[in-house]
Amino acid sequence: MFLALPPFWASWLPAFACSHHDDDSRLLSCPSDSLAQRASAVLAPLAAPAPVELRIDVHTGPEAIENELRSLHDRLHTPGDSMHGIERLPLLEDPRFTVHLREADGERYVYIEDTRAGRLAGYTVFNRLIEINRRADRLLRAPHSKFSPGYQRRGLASAIYRWALDGGQCLMTGARQSDGAHALWDRLACDYEQGYVHLRDKALSYLGPEVDDEALLEDLNTRRILLGRGWSIDGLIAAARMHGNSVAKETAALA
Repeated sequence: MFLALPPFWASWLPAFACSHHDDDSRLLSCPSDSLAQRASAVLAPLAAPAPVELRIDVHTGPEAIENELRSLHDRLHTPGDSMHGIERLPLLEDPRFTVHLREADGERYVYIEDTRAGRLAGYTVFNRLIEINRRADRLLRAPHSKFSPGYQRRGLASAIYRWALDGGQCLMTGARQSDGAHALWDRLACDYEQGYVHLRDKALSYLGPEVDDEALLEDLNTRRILLGRGWSIDGLIAAARMHGNSVAKETAALA
């Protein structure tokens, strides 16, 4: 299932109840605290409000995903290719999986290889958002994942997202979401502070932890964010030079 796909933008359906006991977290080879200690700007975890809603309408055929994963796996094992010999992450406890990390042009690509099966299980890319200003671009990334159907709902994408969030990376929804992406963001919002922002003319306006205005919630420029460890919402607003809630509502009304 393709968890998210640009260039569409996030919106909202009824969210599911949160449980702070996420089974996906057992795949991490070490607790989030030790991951965070190796990253910069990590402070105490932040409380998360109940997740709100996300529009769900992204689907990619399994054949297309499998073809892409085969091509990427070949590149990982082709000497001279830019993906050959890239960094490995000690991310998962299961010894059958090897996690590869590549960084290019400010974006991070995390690939999970099933070494026993000799194939890629899937990958996540943390994309830059060209539609936001430079200040916000330094702070926010839009994660998009593709996993083979046989490796979905096994906590692999969750482990990658938590690795990024525990390292202080703030995330923003990019595309309209699949069922799997929607459920994943709901689970993550139980453990990481979330909020909503509105985008216009490359500037972000903070809407709050929840959005009650249905029209504003359905606006394609309304996005959901998750804060990485060490960030407060006030800190992110200041660092990204976001506008306040009232400005966001006025801006959306004019859109």
